[in-house]
Parts: sequence; structure tokens; C-alpha cells
Amino acid sequence: MAGASIPPEIDAWFSGRGWRIRRHQSEMLEAADAGMHAMLVADTGAGKTLAGFLPTLAAFTPSRLDGNPAPEGLHTLYVSPLKALAHDVHRNLVVPVKEMGLPIRVEARSGDTSSDRKKKQRTKPPHVLLTTPESLSLLLSYPESFEMFAGLKRVIVDEIHAFATGKRGDLLALALARLEAIAPDVQRAALSATVADPQGFREWLAPHGDIDNVALVQGEAGADPEVEILLPLEERVPWGGHAATWAIPQLYERIKANRTTLIFTNTRFLAEYIFQNLWDVNEDNLPIGVHHGSLSKEARRKVEGAMAEGTLRALVATSSLDLGVDWGDIDLVVQMGAPKGSSRLLQRVGRANHRLDQPSRALLVPGNRFEFLEATAARDAVEEGQRDGEDFRPGGLDVLAQHIMACACAAPFDEAVLLAEVRSSLAYAYVDEAIWQRVLTFVATGGYALKAYDRFKRIVRERDGTWRLAHPEHAARHRLNAGIIVDSEMLNVRFGNGRSLGKVEERFAAALSPRDTFSFAGMSLEVEKVKDMEVIVRAAKKAAMIPSYGGQRMPLTTHLAGRVREMLVDRAGWARFPDDVREWLEVQDWRSQMPGPNQLLVESFPHGQREYSVYYTFEGWNANQSLGMLITRRMEERGLRPGGFVANDYSLAVWGLDPVKDPAPLLSPDILAHEFVEWVQESHLLRRAFRDVAVIAGMVERQQPGRRKSGKQVTFSTDLIYDVLRKYEPEHVLLEAAWADARERMTDVGRLGNLLERSARDLVHVELDRVSPLAVPVMVVIGRENLPQGSVDDDLLLEAESLASAAMRTDLPLIESD
Repeated sequence: MAGASIPPEIDAWFSGRGWRIRRHQSEMLEAADAGMHAMLVADTGAGKTLAGFLPTLAAFTPSRLDGNPAPEGLHTLYVSPLKALAHDVHRNLVVPVKEMGLPIRVEARSGDTSSDRKKKQRTKPPHVLLTTPESLSLLLSYPESFEMFAGLKRVIVDEIHAFATGKRGDLLALALARLEAIAPDVQRAALSATVADPQGFREWLAPHGDIDNVALVQGEAGADPEVEILLPLEERVPWGGHAATWAIPQLYERIKANRTTLIFTNTRFLAEYIFQNLWDVNEDNLPIGVHHGSLSKEARRKVEGAMAEGTLRALVATSSLDLGVDWGDIDLVVQMGAPKGSSRLLQRVGRANHRLDQPSRALLVPGNRFEFLEATAARDAVEEGQRDGEDFRPGGLDVLAQHIMACACAAPFDEAVLLAEVRSSLAYAYVDEAIWQRVLTFVATGGYALKAYDRFKRIVRERDGTWRLAHPEHAARHRLNAGIIVDSEMLNVRFGNGRSLGKVEERFAAALSPRDTFSFAGMSLEVEKVKDMEVIVRAAKKAAMIPSYGGQRMPLTTHLAGRVREMLVDRAGWARFPDDVREWLEVQDWRSQMPGPNQLLVESFPHGQREYSVYYTFEGWNANQSLGMLITRRMEERGLRPGGFVANDYSLAVWGLDPVKDPAPLLSPDILAHEFVEWVQESHLLRRAFRDVAVIAGMVERQQPGRRKSGKQVTFSTDLIYDVLRKYEPEHVLLEAAWADARERMTDVGRLGNLLERSARDLVHVELDRVSPLAVPVMVVIGRENLPQGSVDDDLLLEAESLASAAMRTDLPLIESD
């Protein structure tokens, strides 16, 4: 495109800075001038945000105003997933506005904004408002929202890949539908550097799914990133572990050789652990910081300020900075451990330089041999421009309930009109009249089993068919409690006599049922019950079956898992690997088999007076953990005397007293209908999922004027309601929503289903006389998986060498395959 529509004031501003207007920036303006919505996919450093705002800036230039007064009221709404990103954009947007002398007032709105400022924004809004999905939804709950948004011309959704496929995306989709109802001519623009499926995001962005009204703008190609994999100088690539502490001395030398290094880890514990290890070797007393979500807001702001000022030589961070602010002076990004996805790696690599014409430099540091393969796969994907990401799914009914309440707070509504508005978003196009009536009934009465209680009566239907609030106080209660993010709690583990053993994450505790055994604090414990945010246990009479764990784990993407599988059977490609990795694969190939694409390999072998079976699923840790729970249940039913299991991203190891001669019956698809349902209902998985949807849907309030309920109080309330509904209204709409969350979010059952289909088609079972080379990385963590990652890496090395010596022996292989 020629870019002839660029106002001379903007052209002059770019020229004055020695810049040129890039093709994708002018195309975003041309799309807006043509009345089109737009989806921009451009590399980090390509000026995406400025491209999104270019139509806004142009509308206020003297050449376009042509003597007319500047537009009054709210013109552009900018929505981002992070408050910090909105504040950073505010800082960067003010510069061109001031230097061009444009009459634009820019403000941010988030949970940190003062109540006085928020009130003023509703009656006298700025021209540009920067906010988050949650704050936008709250704005739409006020009666003033109709006047405030009536003149809205543009909505910009930044980093759309980060939240469009989740519940925050559901909330934003509903908010966009409401904005279109208020301002029918509003234009939508979405920005991202790392979407794998631009067409899918165009459909999500398009009102009524009309994809032809959304222009796809592809950014100019930038310099190719330079991605290097760090390898030990003298040692071998480790067999097990994740922390990659072997690399600390080499990493410190890289920090000294660069101005500013940003070091990403996959968990908060690893961020602290790597930070401490770097301090231990920091002989030059270099300024090194740490940044993650558990730190206080003040501590995070201090670190962010130091980075912006260029006073830090290195910063260790988690995903809290994946969508990071614009720090142009970072010249090296380091990924400790495997990146888990090519898009995530690209997002993190893009933190370096933040300039389109200069290559971003990245260093991948694998913690073990599988992570080396994964790092290689991620590097290849980045070099080939391949992206990955999460699939879209139907919008959550709990989020829909929250949105209905927000609409009622703003004004009475006609149910048919609101349903048409809701269905105009792709996420909720599936909502038919029956589903709509169920959700409406819930918001109005709480449901059949709860309609006798006045506190659940939030909206009432008038004779003319419109719905309004049952009482004005419900509006204030809604605004106090609305939101999507429900904090996870820590549960106390204690004996029946009251002796406390420590805390476990709720995500782990929710998967436990009475009589389950798990390892914790160096002991084998049997669950008596999970109640009131406590796990009551007794000493187990046998070894623990379920491994405990700490920390949220990033899922391995299907795309990257597929690339690793292809590497394992691409024997010609092994020549580019380090000698010890190549030897590992060659001996595996000679002694057993390689798990090929669309195939499930299961190896069975004796070790240490136990019988092991290792399932090479490549479906990610969450799916493997769930599969371990299901397989051990089925083994018990069939008298196979299981002992326990351990999972990683690539495989699942299950052991017992009896050998598994045929794994096929353990993997039949009906396991998702029988054992899965029993597990979810007997454990607290469904209760925890119900608590989250009940909070999001407004059934249970976390906040009341002047006080906030504790996690224990909230859980107590939702557990009571859950028991009532399970008994008297098992088809309740929130139980349905909880089941959806338990299947997808908590257990990754979708990937489990794919795995079981694959096993039915192409299951390969190999029986060996001893552990195989490919099994060593998962076998080596047995008994240590409940300890913090990093703290056991030295012990793992010793255990791995013993296992590996047996696995890598090439004498007299005993193999049976079926």
C-alpha cells in the first residue's frame, strides 16, 4: 500500500526522529480509513502499538480536522492483559502526542487507579483510555457507560494471544459485543507478535463472525533472531533435573560480556533459585535483580524502574515479564530450562533489543537431555517462523453469568436483545435459547435448589419482559466482586492429632481422594479427608503411590511435542547433536524402539525389585499426571498391585509388584468415562472447579464492604452450596461449568483423549530386561519429585549415573515387542 493517507504531521514526526513509517503501520491506518476492523501480526520491535494508535493520532491532526474542533469524549479504548503494559504504553504514547502538539488526553484505568479518578473518568472521560478486560467490564456495569461509550470510535486489543483463548478473553468478547451495541460503528484492532492461527483470531475479533470485515495486516519482516543452545564445556548434558545449575559459571560470564541480560525461568521457585546461585558467584558485585508474581507490587515496580533506567546488568524473571515493557537496551535473553512452546520462546526472545532491524539474541539452557531436544525443536521452529498456541473453546457460562449481572447493573435489559448481542461474539455463538434460559434463571434465583433463599435473587423479570436488579445494592456488591482471576490457596497438611507437616498447593490437594497415598516431607502419607482447606492424613502402611509437586507448570505445546517426536526418528539428523546425546539415542534405538509420530510406545522392565512401565506420551506434564491417576486406579481394579507413578512432560512411569504384559486394556478410551468420572467426583477436583466458577458467576462473594473473606471462608461457602446442588440439582448450570473446567483446565483431558485414540490405533509395547536409555530422565526423579526443583539436582546426577550405566550397556539385549 502506498501510505498516501498518512497526515503530514505524523510523517514529519517520524522523519524528525530518523524513522520511516513502516508498511504495516500505514496499512493499519488505511484499514481504519476504509472502515475495516484489523488484525496486526508483527514482530516485537516493529512498532505494533504505534500502528494500532496511528488512526487515533491521525484523527486529531490539524490536517484531518481541517479547522474543525477536536473530537470530544472517549475516542479510543486500549485493552491489554497487564496493568504494567498499560502504564508503559501511556508513557510511550504521551511522547508523540506532545511532540506533535495533538489535543489528546491519555489516561490509564486499573485496580490501582484512585476512586476519585475513576468516578471522574465515567463523567468526563479522556480521549484515550488504557485499561484491562476486568476494568472494562466494571465500567460497563455503570449507568453512565451508555453516554461514556456512545461516541467510541476505536478499540485496540494488545497482546491478544495472551488471553483471547481463556476466560479473560471470554469477558472481553462479551464486553466488545456490548460496546458494539452502544456504539455500532466502533472499529476493533488486535495486535500480536506470536499468533499461530491469525485466521482464528480474526474470527474471534469479528462481530458476528464476519471475518471479511477484518483486515489481516502482516508486519514487515525483521532481522532473524539469533538463538544459541548452551552446552556444558567439559561435562555431559545432564540426564535429569530442570534447574540447569551446571550453567551458572558460563551464564555469569555471559552477563559480564553484555550490557543487560534478561533471564527467564518457568517457575517462581526457579527464579529465586537461579538468582541465588548467580549471587553466589557474583564476585564483581554486579547489580542483578529478580522479578516474579509473588513479589510485592512495590518490589516489582522498583525492579522495573531499574531496568528502564539501565542500572541492572541482569534480571531473573518468570512469565511476569513475557509481555514485558519496552526495554530497548536488553542485548541478551536467556531461557533456563525448556521453553515449552515456540511462540513463548519468540515472545521472550523479543524482549532483546526490541528493534526490528537488529537481531534479538537468545541463549537456551537445557536442564536435561529431553530439554536439549525440546530446545533444539523450539530453535528450529523459531528459525522457520512456526508458531504455536492454545485452541479456542466455547465461552464459559460462569463468565456469561457475570456479564449478565454487569448489564443489569447498568440498566434494565430485554432478554431477547441481550441474547442476540451475546451471540454476536464467536465465543458465545453456541448459546441457544435453552442454555440462555438456564443462565438467566441462575442469575435470577440461584437455580431450582436455591430459589428459596433471597440472597440469590439478584434480578427480576418485569411484566413487559425486561429484567432489572432485584435491589439497587446488588450493583455495589457486583462491582466489589466481579473479576476472572481466582487466587489459588495453600492447604495445610496435618495429622489427625493436629500436628502440622507443612503446606501443599490446592491444585495438588484437589486431586486427592480418601485412601490415596502420597509422598510429602520425606514421608508416605494416606489421605483421610480433605476439608476446610486442610488435608488430614495418617502415616501410610505402604509406600506412597502419588508424587506430590509444587508450582504451576507450563504445558508443553502439541506443536513442539510433535517436533521432538520427529527428531527421535530422524536418525540422519542426530549427527548435529552433541556426542553424548547422539549416543543416548543410538543405544535406545538399538536396545528398544523410538516413539514415532502418531504412535504410543510403552516399555516394560524390572528395576530394583519393582516392575515398571514407561508410557512415552509427549502430551505434557498435566495430562501425564492425570493419566497416572487413572492408570493406577485401573491397575488396582484388575489386581495388578500398582506401587506409584511419576510424570514429566514427555513420559509417565508407573510401577508395581506385577509386570504389565499388555498395556492396551489400561489405555482403553472408556477410562475417560469410568475412572475419570469417579476420580473427579471422589477427589476435590470438582469442588475446587466449582468454587472458581461460583466466585466468577457471583454466587459467592469474596468481598463485602470493609472486609474480604479468607480463602477458607470462601471455600466453606462454596462447599456447602456444592453439596446441596449435587444432591438436589445435579444438572445445575454451574456444575456443568465446573465439569468443563475440571476436564480442560485441571486435567488436560482433551490431550488425554487424543493419546487414547492414538494408543487404540498404534500401540507398541516393548518388554526389556532392564531400564532403557529413554526412560532414565523420568526414572531418575522417582522419590524426589516432591522436592523443590533445583535443590536435588546434585543428587539426581548421582542417581542418573547409576541408572544410565545400566541403560547404556549394549550387551545381550532382551527385547520382546508386540
